[in-house]
Amino acid sequence: METMRRIYNPIQKDFVTFLKTHDETNGEFSLVEVELAPKGGVGLHYHKTYSETFEVLEGELNVQLGNKNYVLHKGEIATAEKNVKHRFYNTSNQVSRFRVTLRPASKGFEDALVIGYALARDGKTDAKGFPKDKYSLAYLFNISESYLPGWMSLIQPLLRSRAKKAVELGIDKELRQQYLTK
Repeated sequence: METMRRIYNPIQKDFVTFLKTHDETNGEFSLVEVELAPKGGVGLHYHKTYSETFEVLEGELNVQLGNKNYVLHKGEIATAEKNVKHRFYNTSNQVSRFRVTLRPASKGFEDALVIGYALARDGKTDAKGFPKDKYSLAYLFNISESYLPGWMSLIQPLLRSRAKKAVELGIDKELRQQYLTK
């Protein structure tokens, strides 16, 4: 992955630093450090192909695993195993700094972060940070291997269909060329 090691999302006001990538670990793990803005976070989702381990370095981090919510502090760790619905968020007024380890690594997750943050930087996302283009949104959701739980799973087939159409239209190549190469 040829990209900057540290990326910023001006909508979410988050920083992500790539410490170890898929390519650098031969697919064993991906490791990123996140500086999550106050009141920031991601919605409930799950992954079928990798687990996510959260380790707090500074501040506090709320993590939901299944139906249980945890407030983690410096040095504390929580893992969302494969197929476990989860989310993380920051209810404090301070930045939460933490590391996320994906096992095994996910190049698609890494690429989706880089492209998504770049789209936000370029003004191509809505107020919540989602790509305005429905095909780009579906494509990023697909390559990150994210799935929606519960009633939201009803829109999963639509997202997968739009992701397939994004590839047919060459949107995937455009996004990769514009944002993943130097």
